[in-house]
Amino acid sequence: MEGHLIYNDGDILANRYKIIDTLGEGTFGKVVKAHDLRKNKIPAMKIVKNVKDYREDAKMEINVLDKLGRYDPAGKYLCVGMLDWFNYHGHICISFEILGKSVYDFQKENNFEPYPVQHVRRMAYDLCQSVNFLHNNRLTHTDLKPENILFRNSNYEFSATPTNNEHKRVLDPSIRLIDFGSATFDHEHHSRVIQTRHYRAPEVILEQGWSQPCDVWSIGCIIFELAIGQTLFQTLDNLEHLAMMERVLGIMDYRMAHKNQKAEEYFTSGRLNWDIQTLRYVQENSRPLHEYGMRDGWLDRDWREMMDLINRMLVYDPDRRTTLNQALGHPFFRKLQWLGMHQ
Repeated sequence: MEGHLIYNDGDILANRYKIIDTLGEGTFGKVVKAHDLRKNKIPAMKIVKNVKDYREDAKMEINVLDKLGRYDPAGKYLCVGMLDWFNYHGHICISFEILGKSVYDFQKENNFEPYPVQHVRRMAYDLCQSVNFLHNNRLTHTDLKPENILFRNSNYEFSATPTNNEHKRVLDPSIRLIDFGSATFDHEHHSRVIQTRHYRAPEVILEQGWSQPCDVWSIGCIIFELAIGQTLFQTLDNLEHLAMMERVLGIMDYRMAHKNQKAEEYFTSGRLNWDIQTLRYVQENSRPLHEYGMRDGWLDRDWREMMDLINRMLVYDPDRRTTLNQALGHPFFRKLQWLGMHQ
């Protein structure tokens, strides 16, 4: 495929890294499992396509990872650690500690079974803590999604659901945050469009400028997905997306609906310009957030607290959206402290 490094298992890169296996593939390139012959360790290695744009993104990611490594040398804040990087015939190669599956891949392979409440709580807390560390260092991740959250180790046991279907239950829900290729410092150029569609904040869709609160919106969408087993906003179209937001969360703030020319493409007199096709799709594919009732085995209080946290993260106005500092003190996370799991 165009731009990819052509290699075989057993090939050695930079006289040091022996390729063992291919772990995955993305638009940026491939990830392989390698043997570091010098240190006799097994890292994961991202091999970026020999394409100018991807190479530039990789250099920016290296810059961010290098800074994060200096800000947090012990890895306390759960961002994946960069071990080494080098240029191999035009391919930027970055080696990382090897981790488990993404929370998305694990859930997909588990037929999108919702994660148990205590796992959602742990993952959500770790994610808030990790992204809050970025925010405190004037960074916005800009591409938070379940694919970019990896289990530290995705070993599992089988467990029966209330309907007696067997499903996988991860043994350790600790996570690590990855993919800093789009991470942006406050002083850097802010791209007009960021974020993977389903996790994209309203201020980004409406091109009203963005900063750290857009990450908080993404986290709200992610917590919902982990707990329910489905995407909150399943759409690829701006109007549909805004319409689904209004169905799930209520009418958009009048001020945001009139703030700029882009907003006026979608709103008239503060009302969204729905058409019949959009209306039908939205009614079939979304419902108000408060209608997502209890799941079997969930305690009322756990559910209410989780939904309250999601609601605070999915506030239209980024200035009124909860911060991650505030979120970390939310009652949903109190049980972690009771259990002595507060990090």
